[in-house]
Amino acid sequence: MQAEQNTNNGRKLRFGFLSTAQIGRKNWKAIYHSGNSIVTAVASRDAQRGRDFIATCQQLGHFQDPPAALEGYEAVLASKDVDAVYSALPTGIRKEWVIRAAEAGKHVVCEKPCALNASDLQQMIAACRKNRVQFIDGVMFMHHPRMEQMRRAIDDHSAFGAIKRIMSVFSFRGGEDFVRGNIRTHGELEPAGSLGDLGWYCIRFILWAMHWQLPRAVAGRTLTESQVRGPRSVPMDFSGELIFEGGASAGFFSSFLVANQQWVNISGTKGSLRVADFVHTANDLQSEFELDNKMMRVDSGTTGTLTPSLSHPMGEGGRRPGEGSGDDVAQQTQLFRNFSNQVASGKLEASWPEMALITQRVMDACLESARDGSRTIELRK
Repeated sequence: MQAEQNTNNGRKLRFGFLSTAQIGRKNWKAIYHSGNSIVTAVASRDAQRGRDFIATCQQLGHFQDPPAALEGYEAVLASKDVDAVYSALPTGIRKEWVIRAAEAGKHVVCEKPCALNASDLQQMIAACRKNRVQFIDGVMFMHHPRMEQMRRAIDDHSAFGAIKRIMSVFSFRGGEDFVRGNIRTHGELEPAGSLGDLGWYCIRFILWAMHWQLPRAVAGRTLTESQVRGPRSVPMDFSGELIFEGGASAGFFSSFLVANQQWVNISGTKGSLRVADFVHTANDLQSEFELDNKMMRVDSGTTGTLTPSLSHPMGEGGRRPGEGSGDDVAQQTQLFRNFSNQVASGKLEASWPEMALITQRVMDACLESARDGSRTIELRK
């Protein structure tokens, strides 16, 4: 697919970026390769920072008409050249700007965790619904064709049986500079720490596997915390336990302090499934998962075709020799392409904000438990 291809009857969805956060570079590139959306504006606290960000990102994906560098987030919301906003603002100030974006008639792609708590997120979603704008969180792996193939595998009760246990780990070693200087360790702006930044993904996958069933009880424990920045400590190492009706349970671990891992394991009464790279796929063109000790390969370039994998190891950089970058089928590209197509349809997709809200509710309960001596929190439907 060509990056400059027109779709949606020739009109591309025009994005304005709220902030120049590092993750925005990845999503700039995704929007460029989506084929049905473009970036038209970038807001920052000073225009020069925005210009520098645009110059860097244009090297990743060159838009023919460079986006405008606007000073202040209000300018993006007031722009007639912006249809939707991508918000990577700190969680501590996200609620205000999502609501203001909705009131300005802008659709919203929101980084995670979406809000400080579920009550705030409910208000954000309500504002989007009231103003007929689409809301989605930035969980990219939900848009990968591998998810559909794994769904078929675990829903095949004759072969997989009932889910009994799910385990997940997402971690990376941030280092001393990260601990002391990264916003994700700031107690006021990102109070959930590794639970919000990494645990959100683990919780999301667990809920997806369980068909969005709300656990009846959760417990969380902060194993290591830091109070280097901000008024309160944040979880650096965090573990959580979720108990579901019917005998299923799930556990997860998120950390800024241990080696890079991003795996999930599902144990059924008859089968098992394991994914070694469930958050960021090692290979955009061909991804894999292990089903009953057999590697299965998903070809993203052919609408998610599933084939047995003859060999597990991948080539240098996670790609096999001779393969392209896969930018046009990468999961982040799929997210923005799906979002833009949904907006073009004129209909709101209610499941996307609902997924974010149930994830937020479970995350909140885990954090509440950890702050109260790992007391078990009962969740109401």
